[in-house]
Order: sequence, then C-alpha cells, then structure tokens
Amino acid sequence: MSKTKKLSLEKKHARTGFLFILPWFIGHIVEGGHINPFDGKGLFQAIRFSLSKMEMLGSGGYTLKFVGLSNFKFSLLEDPEFNQILVSSIKDVVIDVPLIIFFSLFIAMLCNKKFKGRTLVRAILFLPIILNTGAINDALEVARTAISGGVAASSSEVALGSAFDINNLVLMMENLGFPVAVLDYLLQAISRIFEIVQASGVQIILFIAALQSVPGALYEVAKIEGATTYETFWKVTFPMVSPIILTNVVYTIVDSFVDSEVVEKAYEMAFTDFNWGASVAMSLISSAVICLILVIVSKLISKKVFYYN
Repeated sequence: MSKTKKLSLEKKHARTGFLFILPWFIGHIVEGGHINPFDGKGLFQAIRFSLSKMEMLGSGGYTLKFVGLSNFKFSLLEDPEFNQILVSSIKDVVIDVPLIIFFSLFIAMLCNKKFKGRTLVRAILFLPIILNTGAINDALEVARTAISGGVAASSSEVALGSAFDINNLVLMMENLGFPVAVLDYLLQAISRIFEIVQASGVQIILFIAALQSVPGALYEVAKIEGATTYETFWKVTFPMVSPIILTNVVYTIVDSFVDSEVVEKAYEMAFTDFNWGASVAMSLISSAVICLILVIVSKLISKKVFYYN
C-alpha cells in the first residue's frame, strides 16, 4: 500500500491561493470582467470582439464581421501611438513599483512604532485612497509641477518651483561623478513623489498588518543574541514580511496598469474612434503583458519568500 505524499508548506500555500482565486477566475472567463465593455460572456466574448469588426445598426443593435487578426495587426503595427504608450507604461511600472514598495515598507515600520497619535497618522496616510477627489488631484498636480521645477506653477500658483529646481540638483550630482543611469532614475523618482505617496495607501496598511503579526519572541531572541537593528531587520523583519512583499508587488503592478495610458488609449479607441475590435485587442495585448510581467516577477520573488509556520 503506497503512502500518501505530504505536500510541502509552500505547495500548500500555492494550492490555497489557487483555490481562493478560482471562483473569480471562472467568473471572469465565463461571465465577464473589466476587459469586456459589452454585456457578453467574459473573456470568450472579448476574444470574439477582438477578431471581429463591429458595425452599429440603426435599430440599436450591432453586427460582427470576422476579420481574423486584423485588429491585433492594427494595434501593434499600424497605430502610431499604442506601442509607444505600452512601452512607456511598462517603463513606469519598472520605476514606480520598487519605489512604492520601499516607501510603503519604510512608512509602515515607522507607523508600527508606539507613539502618540499613531492611529491618526495611519488614517492620514490612507486618506489619499479614500478621498481621491478632483480637488485633491488638482492640488497634487500643482505641487507635483512645482517640485519638478515647472514654469507654470512657479509663476502663477506656487513659488516653490523657482526655488527648488531638480535639474540643478541633478547637474551638481553629475559633476560629482554619479552614474547617469542612477541620476536619471532618481530624477524620475523625485518627479513622481506625489504619485508614489498617493499610490502607497493599500500597501502601507498591508505592511502594517504583516509587521504586527511578527511574533514578539523573535525580536526578544534577536536582542538576547546581541543582534543590531540592521541585523534584526534583515534576519527577522524582512523574512517575516516577505509574503506580503510579494502580495504588494503583484497588487502594485496591476494597479499601475489600471490607471495607465494604455487603458485611456483603449477607451479612446472604443468611444471616440468607435473601433471596438481594436479597443478590445489593445486590452487583450496589455492584459497579456501584465500577466507575463506578473509571472516573471512572481517567479523571481517567490524564491526568496519565507513562510513562517
């Protein structure tokens, strides 16, 4: 009689995660999701529209004419903007995701300390997610333009732009011998600081929850063994929150694409140019790119994730 092979902890977590998303995955394929702008049947209907040309009827309906891969060919080879926007969105993800994760973990560790007004500070950090209104976005846009040295902001709305010019700072660092690639990354990071703060609310909350779940006994043992703060972070804190790092990376990548120019381009193609087939094709292409990025990133990070039993 053969013995039942026990699953490793990692495989148990993987199976649990798969079972957790399975209902959503089935519903997305069968009944529809955000990718489908019509009252169709999800992914199958989206693929059908991407392979067809839709013509509106005077009676209010529509007809579909099969055109094969023409919509994909138009999106990738003929449209003058889509490829550029897609590459730009991927570049934004490469820049924003690490900054958001590092910033969120740093702020979460500060908020996890015991001090007066801690609850209020946490609420303030999460407010940009709750109060994402037009007025707040306008105020952030003014400040963003000012801190990047914008002429319009410094002349008419905020005087900070003329006093704090990022270009002068970069020039000074370049003269000191800093690599150009590093300076370019820092320049883009500074210019996106408000976007990074605004996009970090959910990640901060998840990191705080992860930090609070770390057993205090581990820190006590580290202290008894004479571990420094630096060693405690890398040997205790970082491994214990590594599963949430993976979760936040996946969430941030998806969230970055949700509000990207690719989505705006697909929307414009559908409701301005009325090219529904090309719009769905662009959505499918961007979704495929997101899935590919998620698979690669998840594979790389999963190797370093530590699951505490």
